[in-house]
Amino acid sequence: MGVFNLKDLISAFIVLFAIIDVSGSLPILVDLKNKERFFSPIKASFFSFIILLAFFFVGEGILRLFNVDITSFAVAGSLVIFVVACEMTFGWEIFKMDSPGGSATIVPVIFPLIAGPGAFTALLSLKAEFSSVVIIIALTLNMIIVFTVLKNVSLVEKIIGKGGIYVLRKFFGIILLAISVKLFISNVTFLLGK
Repeated sequence: MGVFNLKDLISAFIVLFAIIDVSGSLPILVDLKNKERFFSPIKASFFSFIILLAFFFVGEGILRLFNVDITSFAVAGSLVIFVVACEMTFGWEIFKMDSPGGSATIVPVIFPLIAGPGAFTALLSLKAEFSSVVIIIALTLNMIIVFTVLKNVSLVEKIIGKGGIYVLRKFFGIILLAISVKLFISNVTFLLGK
């Protein structure tokens, strides 16, 4: 499981916070509420946590089936994180909202907004950098924030405002760009040194 390190926890927390990007998802969540698309904050947070935690533990086993090591995946993951960061920083739109009516808890709230491809990639990529205990704590803290935001969508939007959401998204986009570059360089250096 590894050891606990506060600096590592902060780094892992920031990566997951930026990738999950619940503040950046606020406009989508507000739009769902306005269109009376119901979603359950507790179910969305709980099942997202379970899905991400399960992937964290079995994801490496799945990679082994394809004969891919965690360092190689971290390099590929850093490229995915780089693309997500570019989307946040430059305003590209990769995911389009086109799911059918009814409950929005599973699609799009759990997948792909919270437990999306970016979060899966980030979890396994972080495994190459930090201890499991640090990543699990960082994930838990993020899910608490996700639940709080989902529970209080209108209030959070009112407090932060549209401008605040925009600034947060750009700021974390740039942080994520830097983290993806660091992740890429450290893992490529390790692979080349083999």
